[in-house]
Amino acid sequence: MKKEFYYSYEEPASSTAEEEAYCYILKRIRHGDYQPGDRLKAEDIAKSIDMSRMPIREAFRRLSAEGLLVMRPNRGASVCVLNKSDIEEIFEIRAVLEGLALRLAIPNFNLHVSSELERLLERMDYAQQAGDIEWLTHHRHFHEYLCSLCKRERLMRQIRSLHTALEPYLRVWFINSENPIGKDVHREHMEILEAMKGGDPYFVENMMQRHIQTTSAHLPFC
Repeated sequence: MKKEFYYSYEEPASSTAEEEAYCYILKRIRHGDYQPGDRLKAEDIAKSIDMSRMPIREAFRRLSAEGLLVMRPNRGASVCVLNKSDIEEIFEIRAVLEGLALRLAIPNFNLHVSSELERLLERMDYAQQAGDIEWLTHHRHFHEYLCSLCKRERLMRQIRSLHTALEPYLRVWFINSENPIGKDVHREHMEILEAMKGGDPYFVENMMQRHIQTTSAHLPFC
């Protein structure tokens, strides 16, 4: 029996204390509660979520391996700071990995997936018109949902880490820009969806790569 595809917009359920700590810290990095350069203390986080420091330290090591935290001897962990070159590189890597993910995703595209993507685009459009910063969350969900159709767990872990590393900077950009989302962005997302319906894996791969490259070119820190 073929396993039905399912993607969750929420963080996965925490089966261990380490996983709970990891998800807690990850969410706060994404939302900018922990800013780039902030020093994180295991004892403070342990008190916040009522657990011992050991799972927090394990979560620190995991987030460090993903490039989201920097570990220094006798100084603990701090949120990774990205410079202009780092951000440019992340967009370059995203273009390659997300393009690959979409090429691999084509066989798993169907009417149910298409309907879900259309709903996500509607949420993005509504948030854009309202000037709501949650557009960034809906945007991440759109990209991650599309890419997750590739059904490659290692590839998806890398893509999610890249999105998380960028999100605090995108939130600052969104807040300080008069018109952060141009009309072309919505059109490009619609075109990607139409390309998925067309079923040409290499055309879709190229389209996603161009979309991400175009996006990075319009950001002030790239």
